[in-house]
Amino acid sequence: MSLGSSRRRFLQNATGSIAIGWMHLRTFSGLQAKLDGSVSDAIERLKPGEYLWAPAVAPSGPILAIVSLPVQRCSVYRNGVLVGVSTVSTGKSGHRTPTGVFTVLQKHIDHKSNLYNSAPMPYMQRLTWTGIAMHAGNLPGFPASHGCIRMPLAFAKLLYKVTSLGMTVVITDLKELPRVAPTPDLLQSIAANAAGQNGPSTWQPEKSPSGPVSLILSASDQRLIVLRNGVLIGSTHVTIAGPVTETAAYSLSKVDDQGFHWMQLPLPGQNWTGKKEVTAADRARVTMPDDFRDRLNGELTPGVTLVVTADSLRVGETGKSLTVIEAET
Repeated sequence: MSLGSSRRRFLQNATGSIAIGWMHLRTFSGLQAKLDGSVSDAIERLKPGEYLWAPAVAPSGPILAIVSLPVQRCSVYRNGVLVGVSTVSTGKSGHRTPTGVFTVLQKHIDHKSNLYNSAPMPYMQRLTWTGIAMHAGNLPGFPASHGCIRMPLAFAKLLYKVTSLGMTVVITDLKELPRVAPTPDLLQSIAANAAGQNGPSTWQPEKSPSGPVSLILSASDQRLIVLRNGVLIGSTHVTIAGPVTETAAYSLSKVDDQGFHWMQLPLPGQNWTGKKEVTAADRARVTMPDDFRDRLNGELTPGVTLVVTADSLRVGETGKSLTVIEAET
């Protein structure tokens, strides 16, 4: 299968809720873009050095990065919501990037290689003590590194700012991944996640008793999922009146006698003056089982985020199990 074909299959399954766009840029520094139609299509159009970054859709929660070697992409999830995607360049023939589950062991903004003539590795995040790291570097559009994961400079800087030591990074040969992949535990129980996304209503708040809450509403699936601290705690079928033509993000600003006040978040490429509050008519477009709504309402507090997307959240092929690699100490 060609790299282009693999990339298309991956993007059809690994995209989630992030608003993005398109523009030409240099392949080392990288530039942000803006929303233009389908999320999947926009990500597929990414050229070497391009990236997408919309952290407002999930401002807090655990972070997970998944690097797919076949399609040369890094997807970043926060609290289970896709907040960033970047093109990457991984290890070339003879220096293949290892697959597995890693943690960030060390961070250094102005790092120089200990193995390759002090080559610059800006915004380095070390994954092994034997030379594998994520860092800014040249992106020619194919695997070209000595094993590291090169990223656009701007994206590497943004990712560096939101990560911490111990963050999980999954490097995989899979071409298709879950749309919602907030934690390693979820990657190891994909079947249970698929049932939670596609089956009848489920409500299990005890799976994650506390932490930030994120909601994702898929118009394609007619499905709402609820994540808390990166764990899927609820899912239900919904009915949406009228079409959903773009990805949009909202934040719950307050709850009072008049109900829940959702404010739309300006995503990359979306600009307006003042505040845009969701009207009662727009809220009424979405209906769900009364018992599920009552339980959900009890968990909604200011700061909860909601992403509405036209794309599907269904899980694709899972492929073989990932190998956990223990880093040297």
